[in-house]
Amino acid sequence: MVVSHLRVRDMVNNVMKEAQGKMILDSEWVAARSTEVQFSGIQLTTTNPPSTAAPTSPPWMHALVPGTVLGTLVKNKVVPDPFYGLGNEAILDIADSGRDYYTFWFFTTFQCKLSVNQKCDLNFRGINYSADVYLNGHKMVLPKGMFRRHSLDVTGILNPDGSNLLAVLVHPPDHPGTIPPQGGQGGDHEIGKDVATQYVEGWDWIAPIRDRNTGIWDEVSISITGPVKITDPHLVSSFFDNYKRVYLHATTEVENRSSSAAECSLKIQVTTELEGSVQLVEKLQTQMLSVPPKSRVQFTFPELFFYKPNLWWPNGMGKQNLYDVVISIDVEGFGESDTWSHLFGFRKIESHIDDATGGRLFKVNGEPIFIRGGNWILSDGLLRLSKKRYETEIKFHADMNFNMIRCWGGGLAERPEFYHYCDYYGILVWQEFWITGDVDGRGIPVSNPNGPLDHDLFLFCARDTIKLLRNHASLALWVGGNEQIPPKDINAALKSDLKLHPFFKHVNENGKPGVVELTPSSATTNSSGDPSQYLDGTRIYIEGSLWDGFADGEGNFTDGPYEIQNPEDFFKDSFYKYAFNPEVGSVGMPVAATIRATMPPEGWQIPLFNELSNGYVEEVPNPIWKYHKYIPYSKPTMVHDQIQLYGIAKDLDDFCFKAQLVNYIQYRALLEGWTSRMWRKCTGVLIWKTQNPWTGLRGQFYDHLLDQTAGFYGCRCAAEPIHVQLNLDTYFIEAVNTTSERLSNMAIEASVWDLDGMCPYYKVHESFTMLPKTVTPIFEMDYPKLENAKPVYFLLLKLYDKSDNRVLSRNLYWLHLPGGDYKLLEPYRKKKIPLKITSEIFVKGSTYRFKMHVENISKGPNTENSSTEHELGWFKRLHRCIGGKNNGLKVSEIKGNGIGVAFFLQFSVHSSNKDHKEGEDTRILPVHYSDNYFSLVPGEAMTVKICFEVPEGVTPRITLQGWNYSEGHTVLEAL
Repeated sequence: MVVSHLRVRDMVNNVMKEAQGKMILDSEWVAARSTEVQFSGIQLTTTNPPSTAAPTSPPWMHALVPGTVLGTLVKNKVVPDPFYGLGNEAILDIADSGRDYYTFWFFTTFQCKLSVNQKCDLNFRGINYSADVYLNGHKMVLPKGMFRRHSLDVTGILNPDGSNLLAVLVHPPDHPGTIPPQGGQGGDHEIGKDVATQYVEGWDWIAPIRDRNTGIWDEVSISITGPVKITDPHLVSSFFDNYKRVYLHATTEVENRSSSAAECSLKIQVTTELEGSVQLVEKLQTQMLSVPPKSRVQFTFPELFFYKPNLWWPNGMGKQNLYDVVISIDVEGFGESDTWSHLFGFRKIESHIDDATGGRLFKVNGEPIFIRGGNWILSDGLLRLSKKRYETEIKFHADMNFNMIRCWGGGLAERPEFYHYCDYYGILVWQEFWITGDVDGRGIPVSNPNGPLDHDLFLFCARDTIKLLRNHASLALWVGGNEQIPPKDINAALKSDLKLHPFFKHVNENGKPGVVELTPSSATTNSSGDPSQYLDGTRIYIEGSLWDGFADGEGNFTDGPYEIQNPEDFFKDSFYKYAFNPEVGSVGMPVAATIRATMPPEGWQIPLFNELSNGYVEEVPNPIWKYHKYIPYSKPTMVHDQIQLYGIAKDLDDFCFKAQLVNYIQYRALLEGWTSRMWRKCTGVLIWKTQNPWTGLRGQFYDHLLDQTAGFYGCRCAAEPIHVQLNLDTYFIEAVNTTSERLSNMAIEASVWDLDGMCPYYKVHESFTMLPKTVTPIFEMDYPKLENAKPVYFLLLKLYDKSDNRVLSRNLYWLHLPGGDYKLLEPYRKKKIPLKITSEIFVKGSTYRFKMHVENISKGPNTENSSTEHELGWFKRLHRCIGGKNNGLKVSEIKGNGIGVAFFLQFSVHSSNKDHKEGEDTRILPVHYSDNYFSLVPGEAMTVKICFEVPEGVTPRITLQGWNYSEGHTVLEAL
């Protein structure tokens, strides 16, 4: 059970007595197929209720609420896991079974006893697709639409003794469609006739969802108020005098549900959290109003003035400062009747089409932001959504140094919990409505040219979604659809509904006609109104993902590509013609342990590599990989197989580990290539895609089990706000500064290390300045032009602040000479490089935090003599722990007598349970690593922070493997 922060005096196990606030009903639900239940809804909620206790009696089973019918069936092992192997093929599709097969009853009980003048609402935040609700023998109907909230006043039908019986009959979408033999984008597109998720008929990255996500898929709650309640407040901030003077605007609807006028005191309070969880009240304002009986009134507070508040910034630009805004209402003769709160960030987001590049350029709080992010489908294909998983996934995006997520139109209008963590971690969100080119008029075959059948329903859901999400600082823009615009009437209505308040319209920097700078008084003039009175008014609406500064800006299919690329191509102006690419994707193979955990042994077979007459290789995956939408690591006629550049893959472990090498290079190059042309040609890029809502084998930086691929860390490296990189096309070393600070007295160090552990090339460029928001070529890395250049080598780049010798950026490449490959790395695996690992552990409850200090203790000729020009000592700041002494630290060593780079080191966390079965997945997931898949040159050290939670009774152990350590080493086992 989840309890809001509202005033609740007695709430345990779905019990609420004489209390006010919200109680979420997320436990003790049971479900059954409607055709197998012999009682009516009235009978189920009066004389013949099913038992919710364990074990249940057929046909009833424990239900997943929030969740879907298929999620419940999987939970109870009635059907196979659709995400395991070919399990989905064994599940009956709704097209074959008919809608009745997936029409289900959901039942629960709850305790609620009201005091005098209290009111109770039963709330459903999301039903797919419609439902009949029975409470204590009374029937209510929830109309169609997946993305609409339902609130039912049940005050008069609660049982006097406080015991209440609730049954919900959920009906599937009206047009679930059929799946053509060849699959396709959105199946036969019939789902587009409804207002629902469209991916459920299958796409080129996911298999069909058999029940089309029928169910009570989002939060169910009861809320108790007094006679007057608060509904959908709207908060807006306006800025003046270079963001020093800030005004908070607030409008809310209040509803008096009593039969007499209510004399009310409406209060707004703004607090901020200081150190030690101390709350500081920044502003407090109280207004009096009278609300007529049985009526709704919209009330706008006078502006609240703030001087130099702490602004909210996106990830990489500053802190994500959030203020707690509480609106409460007291009724004369009753007391506090209702209260509402929200964490609110003061920020201004604007965008325009940049004259220099033709792409859309975003600004936050007046500062340009170069967009580097990714496309998001949804957290789980069966809608098993949770706050915990949301937090993990959004933190993953922040850890990759991303600053934007695009919520794709074939998925969800994401939930408030998703947005809460985007607010917290600073991830801007591009939110699309439920239109896709494939399903709505541009697919093959062309279908639904006029979009959903019920346009009024679509607009109702859109407006309700806007009210649900509009107060979140992270929400940056609304978009009508994916690769398509909504039908004309819907598009026109959305443009009107989402028109900008004049204060938020862009003023052209180049002196072209624009909106004159507003004053505080003119921001709320009668002609324009208070901005909080708009449905949104603060965010731009773009009609489609390929329009108005995205891709070619004219709606042509000019996003992509979606396959493996030659890494150097990402740096070429010819690779992509336009400034902002909303979708560009590539490979996404997970680690071998994930394949074994999600597929039977026949799915462990690696692809066949068929050599073609033109010298390229075609990969042929096994049927299970093909079903899970595997993208090959070769592209005949254009890209040689990137895995075979390292030699023939021997088995699953070898294939997957080499795939991680490619993942790292591929995605680092993608982001570094786009960043190299920042503002000169590009304004942003969104990778297709960052994650998979099932066990797919393409386009992901972490798998569905929440284990990161090496591509995750390639992105993390490339998207650093301050960064040093190698342009793989020109071989110039570039200094990247995406921040607003001018960085002086910088230095770059470039060192080449060969496979013998020697440093044949060393170069330093000192005392240069990095201007804000710029990319600067510094010098050419000309080692490949040397006569004795080695065919395979490592390049280590470091960017320093010379004022204190801090390393601001570190970037290690493994490279081959033009026309070559990495096959010399295969015998290099046999070289055992000695490592010293110093570990420090912090435990709080079930949360473990480790600091792992890893040092390459091999010593070559170039690291012995501190006076040689190759010695890195005058710059080197190895954060050494106390060598050889424990002092509460654990020191371990991996033996070896080789000299060279300790290559591609990977930490993982496992259960140390000795009773696990052979082949069992022992990983503890998810785990947050400050870095992984890293390499260390001789004498170099790095500290990696590791954080995770463990299940009760489990002891974790940390292992380290790498290119030179294929067998893996347990380096720490917690006691």
